[in-house]
Amino acid sequence: MTAVEDRTPPRTERTRRDRERRARQLLLGVCALFALVSVALVPLDLRLGWDEIVYASRFGPHEPGGAPGSVPFSAPRTRGVPVLIAPVAAWSDSVVLLRVWLTALATAALYLGFAPWRRALPRFPEAAGVAAALYGSLWITLFYAGAAMPNHYTAMGAAAAVGLFLRPGPSRPRTYAGIAAGLALAALMRPNDGVAVALPLLAAAVLVPLWRSRGRALAVAAGAAAGLLPWVVEAYVRFGGVRERLDDASEVQGGLRFTDSALHQFTAIDGPLLCRPCTGDGVRVPALSWWVLLAVFVPLGLWSARRLRRTGADALLAVAVGLCAALPYVLLVPYTTPRFLLPTHALLAVPAALGVLAAVRWARRVRGPVLAGGVLAVVLAGHLAVQITLTSGNTRIQAAARQDWQRVAEVLHRHGVRPPCVLRGNTTVIPLAYAAGCEAAPRGDGRPPSALVLRGHAPPAWARDWIRVPVPDTYSPGWEVHVPPGSP
Repeated sequence: MTAVEDRTPPRTERTRRDRERRARQLLLGVCALFALVSVALVPLDLRLGWDEIVYASRFGPHEPGGAPGSVPFSAPRTRGVPVLIAPVAAWSDSVVLLRVWLTALATAALYLGFAPWRRALPRFPEAAGVAAALYGSLWITLFYAGAAMPNHYTAMGAAAAVGLFLRPGPSRPRTYAGIAAGLALAALMRPNDGVAVALPLLAAAVLVPLWRSRGRALAVAAGAAAGLLPWVVEAYVRFGGVRERLDDASEVQGGLRFTDSALHQFTAIDGPLLCRPCTGDGVRVPALSWWVLLAVFVPLGLWSARRLRRTGADALLAVAVGLCAALPYVLLVPYTTPRFLLPTHALLAVPAALGVLAAVRWARRVRGPVLAGGVLAVVLAGHLAVQITLTSGNTRIQAAARQDWQRVAEVLHRHGVRPPCVLRGNTTVIPLAYAAGCEAAPRGDGRPPSALVLRGHAPPAWARDWIRVPVPDTYSPGWEVHVPPGSP
C-alpha cells in the first residue's frame, strides 16, 4: 500500500477552521490546567533548591548576607535562567512572587512549544494539545513549572523549533525566525541540548529532500549560534577559552566519559531529583508507566501515519531529534537527574499523541466502543494518577530536605557563626551557606573556615578538637556542625 500526500485540505474551509479553532482551544485548556495543577501540587512558598540558589544569587536581593559573588557560578552553568528570573529577582527576594512569575512563564512556554504542531500536522491539529497534555502531566514537568531551572525551557524551545521546521508549504521569514528563536532559547538554557537538537535538524535541512532548504539550514545554524554566543564569550572571559571551560565543566560533573547510565534513566524516573550516584536505586514498576506509554503509543502513532507520507516523516524526525537530545545524558554524563530528558519527553510526546488519537479512532470503530474507550481512559487515568502521586511525593521530600538547611543555619547562628563567614563541609555546602548568610568556600580555597558542616563523616585532623554540635530534628539524619573552640 503506497503512501499518499497528506497536505490535502479538509473538504471545506469552514471545516478546517473549526477544527483548528477546537485544536487551539484544547491546547489553551491544557496549558491552563497545567498551571493550576502545578500550583496545587507544588507550594509557591517552597524554598529555593540548590541550583535555584545559584541562579537567584546573581541578583542583590538574593545575595546571602549581602556578600556579592559569595555563591560560585561554576563552568557548567549558563546565564539563561538568570535572564528568565531577572524581571522579579532583580528587585524582590520573595520566593512566592518568583514562583508565580516562573509558573506563568512555564505555562506560556508550554503553549508556544506545542502550538507550531497544529500546522506541522494539519491532518491532526488536535495532536498538539494531546502532546502538551502528555508532556505537561509528567511529574517532572509539573514539579519544575515554578522552578528557576532551564530544562523545561530547553524542551519547549526544541519542540517549537522542530514544529516550525516541519511546517508545510513555502516557509516565510517569520517561520525561519521562529526556528532560530526556539533553538536560541534551547542553547541559551543548556548549550549541549541546543547543539544536540540543532545537529539532526541541520542534517535534515541539508540532506533530506523533503526538508532540504537553505532557509531552514540558515535558521537552524543562526539560532544555535545565537544561543551559544553568551556561553562562548563567558568561556573566554572567565575560563580562558572554550576548551578550558569544557574541561572545567567536565571536572565539576565528575568527568564526562562513556558510561553505562542508560539503566539509571529508568530507576530515576520517579526521583530523586539528583541521582549521584544511582547505585542502590531500584526500578519501581508504577513509575515506569510513562516509559510503557511511550513504548505503546509512539509506535502506534508512527504506524497510524504510515500512509500519510509527510506526517509519518515528520513524526519520525521528532523521534530522531528526541533521541539525539537524550544521547549525551545516556552515554557521557556519569550521573542522572530526571529533568535532563525533558526535551526528549517533549518530542516523543508528539508521535505518542498521534498514537493516542489513533487509539481513540479505533475505540470508536470496534464492536464494543464503550468498553474499548473505557480501557483507554483507565490507562490514561492511571498514568495521571501515578504522575500526581510522584509530584506530591517528591515535593514533600524536597520541602523537608530544604528545611534541613534552615535548621543547620539556626545551629550555626546559635554558635556565633554569622556573616561574614565561610563554610566548608563534605556535602552540599552551597545551600547551607546561603541559608546561613555565609560564603561557601570554593575548591582550593586556603582560608580557614568559620565552621564545618558534615553529614555522616568525621572531621579532618586539623578540626578534631573543634566543638561538635548535632543538628536536631532533621529530615536527613546525621547533620553536624563543627565550630572552633571558644565559639559561643
